[in-house]
Order: sequence, then C-alpha cells, then structure tokens
Amino acid sequence: MTSSPASTARRPDDTAELLTQPNPTKDTPMPERNPILITGAAGHIGGVSRTMVEMLLDQGHPVRAFVRQDDERAHALRQAGAEIFVGDLLNIADVTAALKGCRRIYFSMSLSPYYTDAVTLMAAAARAQGDIEVFVNISEFEQSFMTFDKMTAPEEERRAWLGGLVADWSPQQRAHWIAERVLEWSGLPTVNIRGAMFVENPLMTWLALEPLSKGELRLPFGHHRLAPVAGYDVAEVCAKILADPAPHISKSYELNGPELKDMHGFAEDFAAVLGRPVTYIPEDIEAWNETYVDTALAGYPHTAEHMKTLTRLIGGGGYRGVTDQLETLLGRPPKTVRWALEIHPRIREMATA
Repeated sequence: MTSSPASTARRPDDTAELLTQPNPTKDTPMPERNPILITGAAGHIGGVSRTMVEMLLDQGHPVRAFVRQDDERAHALRQAGAEIFVGDLLNIADVTAALKGCRRIYFSMSLSPYYTDAVTLMAAAARAQGDIEVFVNISEFEQSFMTFDKMTAPEEERRAWLGGLVADWSPQQRAHWIAERVLEWSGLPTVNIRGAMFVENPLMTWLALEPLSKGELRLPFGHHRLAPVAGYDVAEVCAKILADPAPHISKSYELNGPELKDMHGFAEDFAAVLGRPVTYIPEDIEAWNETYVDTALAGYPHTAEHMKTLTRLIGGGGYRGVTDQLETLLGRPPKTVRWALEIHPRIREMATA
C-alpha cells in the first residue's frame, strides 16, 4: 500500500483529448480543498472514474485515485496531477486509510462477485470517519425497473415485465440492488447514478469487433431500440455532483443517450465511423451468448452471467425507457453513439486499419 503525491504534468492520451471540449462545469463553486476519493480510477476504455479524475483536476479539485496496482495507468494518473493510493477495496484497513481526509467519495468497481462486500466496507469506513458530504454510487439503469416489487412478484409476472426471457437479476444486478440498500440504510449522503448500457459496453464494442471487420454488426437484439449512454457523459454528471453535492443528496438519476434507435441505426453509426458499409444481422440470443460471451469470458463466470442477462433483457424487449435527466443535469444533449464510437480506441484502430 502506497500513497504518493503527483506532479501537475498531463498525459496526451484519449481522456485528455476529450477534455479539449469546453469545460461544462466552469460555473461550479470554488474547488474542494479536501481530496475527492475516486475508486476504480485505473479503468480501461470508457472508464468513468479515469475520465472523471481528469475533469475534476481540470476544475482545480485535488483528487485521490484509488487503484489496485501501481502500473502504467496509475503512473498516467499521477502525471495528470492525482494523488495515487494503491490498495484493495476488500481490505478494510486499506479502505479506511484511503478515505482519511476525504469528504466526497465516488465508488466504482469492476464487475465482481465481491461487489457488495466492497460497497459495504467503503460505507462502513465512511460512517466511522463521519463528516462525509457525498457518496456518489455508480449503479445501473436496470435498478429503475428491476425493483423489489417487480422482482418479488410471481415468476410469470416477472417474465412478462422483463420481456419473457429473464425472470431474475444477474448476480451483478443483485449486487447493485443490495448496494443501494446498504447505502440507504447507512444514512450516508448518497447519490445513485443509474446509467443505461454504455456505448463502450463489450456487447457493443470488443465482442462485436470480428464481425465488424467483415462489415457485419451481429447482435441478438432483434428489432428492439436502445439509447446507450457515453461513458464521458456519465463521468461529467458524476464530476458535477462531486463538485457541488448539496442539490443532489438522496437522489437517484437514470441516464440515457440522446435517442432510441434500433440496431440498423447502430449499424449506420458504425459505418459512418469506420468509413465502410456495415449491415446489421440479427442473431439468436442463446446462440450468440454461446458463441461470443461464453467463449470470450469463460474464465469470468460472474461477468459472463451478467452479460448474458443483459442480452436477454434487451433481446426480449425488457430494457425499456428513456429519460431527460442527463440533459437536465448538464444543460446540453447527451453525446451521440457516433461521437462515442469516434473516440473509442479500438474502433478508431479498426477505422484506420
């Protein structure tokens, strides 16, 4: 476990490129002087935490980035200006030490069978410390419709509500539901951010790469429409709340992309970004799960089960609804799918191949 100060140099990477956009929160209050704790900060493509660190640093807020390893990603955050804390979110001593001196928390963790444990440990440390101003909890859009009442209804009713292909939460969805309850019961000043499926989700990007290289978008979503959200937008909402938490305490926000569109519309977006024709080819849900999810995630059964539950929700028409909450919070329309794909490293690499 190490904690080290950072220089103020910045790395010219993909996240920094995003931040050439006009600063959307330039009118926020004076910067917080206690460090803001950001977990999951060394995330990969589309990582909300990593993008948020850059945004908050740009606004003059000190940031303590909680990472699992002091590797090249941690080094990049350190070079950007963040204080780096290396530790384990499942170790209460590490969590308590990381939180010391922080009053604002953003909690995120990659999909894990121990997700609820980690949330509970952070909540326990926050309660023990006291003086917490906000606990921003990244949740998921499904929490808005896979509610206690719906998920305790008879199985036939659950299947009807969720499109007929799903009757239960995935282990990760259940973990997020429990995490929201833990934070509710903790009495901490919590804000839940329930993002729709990200444009950067593996279902839409790296699991689709091989067919895309052949000009095909192969997904098991039939004619159903989605409004996925750009990770950048979720990061901007979270940064805005962390910079000025008081108006948002005890609220839950459901965040979507700008419009509902079917997979033919997504194929058009991919075609525009890749510079060549792309055709949507519907796939059978279970056959697609076996071919793509089970093969790619054979060593990660928890993640695989979550992804397969998502495909069944979407393919069965159960991933419903859009809101205007993101536009209301940011004062601008959400970023488009095409915009998010244009700055996605794997898609850009394919476009220039």
